[in-house]
Amino acid sequence: MPKMKTHSGAKKRFSLTATGKVKRGHQGKSHILSKKTTKRKRRLRSGAYVSATQEKTIKSIIPYKV
Repeated sequence: MPKMKTHSGAKKRFSLTATGKVKRGHQGKSHILSKKTTKRKRRLRSGAYVSATQEKTIKSIIPYKV
């Protein structure tokens, strides 16, 4: 049985916590920032967790981070 391949885009975007939750960043922070409020940009800086429905899918495409 060959090794599974890790999804290259996913390994850059997601990380796992010690408890097994999948951590992600927010989208919308790369360009067109002049029209976004300071409060909105500040909130986009903080991380978030992937929803429970998506967690299984993400973990399957990053098998060696688990």
